[in-house]
Amino acid sequence: MENQTPPEQQLNIELSEEMADGEYANLAVITHSFAEFVLDFVNVMPNVPKAKVKSRIIMTPQHAKRLMRALIDNVKRFETAHGVIKDQETVALPFNFGGPTAQA
Repeated sequence: MENQTPPEQQLNIELSEEMADGEYANLAVITHSFAEFVLDFVNVMPNVPKAKVKSRIIMTPQHAKRLMRALIDNVKRFETAHGVIKDQETVALPFNFGGPTAQA
């Protein structure tokens, strides 16, 4: 019997008009437990002491690692096409979201 490769499956991803507009975020707060990573995306405005989480994504550690690799790959491709992304100075924001302390 001939060794056959299974046909490639296609995944159709639907994007509603609401979701297509997206949400702007200039801060990501990442926390984790043994079973999941929680990514909170926030839009912090200058001189406003309060900000709301715009989106929360919860994923397994395996998916978080895949996301990290995909971001690294995309940043490299972006920099190849458009030049190095310059880091801005680090801004220390005084906040505590009450969740477990993230570690990098």
